[in-house]
Amino acid sequence: MAESSDSDSAAAGTTVSADFNHALMREVMTTELLRIKVLIGTAIVLGAISLLVYLFAPEAVSRVWHGNLDPAYIFYVTVPLILFEIWVHGAISWYRRNGRDLPVIRRYIGVLVETSLPTVVLALHIDSMGRQEALGFVAPLVYFVFIILSTLRLDFWLSTFTGVVAATELFYMAVFFHAADGVAADQGIYYHAARSTIILICGVLAGGVGLQLRRQFAASIAAATARDRITNLFGQHVSPQVVERLMAEGATTASDIRRVAVMFVDFRSFTAGARSRSPQEVVDRLDGAFAVLVDILDRHGGIVNKFLGDGFLALFGAPFEAGDAAHQAVAAAREMLAANERTNASSSWPLRIGIGIHIGEVVAGNIGSPRRKEYTVIGDTVNFAARLEALNKELGSQFLISSAVREALGDACPDAVSRGEIPVRGYEHPVPVWQLG
Repeated sequence: MAESSDSDSAAAGTTVSADFNHALMREVMTTELLRIKVLIGTAIVLGAISLLVYLFAPEAVSRVWHGNLDPAYIFYVTVPLILFEIWVHGAISWYRRNGRDLPVIRRYIGVLVETSLPTVVLALHIDSMGRQEALGFVAPLVYFVFIILSTLRLDFWLSTFTGVVAATELFYMAVFFHAADGVAADQGIYYHAARSTIILICGVLAGGVGLQLRRQFAASIAAATARDRITNLFGQHVSPQVVERLMAEGATTASDIRRVAVMFVDFRSFTAGARSRSPQEVVDRLDGAFAVLVDILDRHGGIVNKFLGDGFLALFGAPFEAGDAAHQAVAAAREMLAANERTNASSSWPLRIGIGIHIGEVVAGNIGSPRRKEYTVIGDTVNFAARLEALNKELGSQFLISSAVREALGDACPDAVSRGEIPVRGYEHPVPVWQLG
C-alpha cells in the first residue's frame, strides 16, 4: 500500500510539473508574439527611413554610400524579415490555439535566421561604401536590436545564442569578408575581437534579464496554480467567498463583530426516506437538491458556511458586508422554496425543507487549532436561528423568521403571519415568531 501511495504521489507531482511547464510555455509564447510585433514594427520604420533618405536626401546617399545605395537593397532585407516574422507569428499562434508547446529547435532556428539579417545588411554596406566605413556605420548596431528583443524570449540560452551568432558573424565580416574592391580594414584582429566580445557579453546580459523575467513568471504561475488548486479543493467544502477570505487573511486569527442574517436549512424526514434507498441514491438526491439551493444563495449574495448532514448554515453579510442582509436572505429563501417544489414535481423522492432566519450581531473569524482553522460565526444569533428552524416541525411550517428580521423587512413583507410568542428551548421567555409562505 505504501508503494502504491508513493507512486500515486509521484504521478501527481509529474502531472503538476507538466501542467506548470505548459502554462509557463504559453506565457513565453505570448512574449514571443510581442517580440515579433516589435521587430516587424522596427523593420518597417528602418526601411521607411532608408527609403526617405534615398528620395529626399540624395546628397547624403552620394556622400555616405558613394552614390551606390540602391533602393532594392532596402527591400532585399526588410521584406524577407517581415515575411519571415509573419510566418513565425502564425506558427506560434497555431501552437497556442492547439494547446501545444513550441519546439525548442524551431526557436534556435528562428534566432539564427533573424540574427543573420544584419549580416546581410553589413555585406551590402561593405560593397557600397567600403569595409571600414560600413563597420563604423549603423549595420553592426542592428545586432543590438535583436539582442535586446531576445529578452522577451525568456530564455537565457536563446539570448546567449543570439549574442554568439551576432558576435561570430560580425567578427567574420570584419576580418574575413572581402568587399568587391578588395580593400582590407585598417584595424587589427584584436580590435574586431573586442567589438565582438562586447556584443557577446550583451547577449549574455540579455539572457540574464530574460532569465529573471522567466523566474518572475514562474513564481506568478506557481502562485496562481497553487491558489487554483486550493480554491478548487477547499471550495468543494465551503463557499468560494470563504476561501477568498481565508486566503487573504492567511494564518491570522483576527475576528470581528458583524451584523449578519443567519439562515438554517434542513430537509425534513430525510433520514427516514434514506433508510429505504441505496447510499448512492441518497447522495445523488442530496447533491441535486443542494446544487439548486446553493445556486440560489449565490445569486442573492449568500454563502454556505457549512453543510450539516441533510442541511446547511448560510450567511448573508459575512465574510463580506451586505447592504440589506435581511431582504437578501428572505428573497433567497422564497426562491429556494419555489425551486424545491418544482424539483419535487419531477422527482420520485419529494423533499420538504424547513428554513429559519434570524439577524443580529455575531463574532466572525477563523477559529480552530494552529494546524486547522475554520471560518465560522458564533453567538446567540446563530443559536436562535437554529432553534427557529427547528420550530418548523412543531408548527408544521416551512419558513420562519424572527421579529428582528420582520422589523428589518418593514413594509416589504406584507404576507408575514405572526405565530405569536413561542417557547424556545434554551430561552427563558417565549419569543415572537413570524411565518412566511
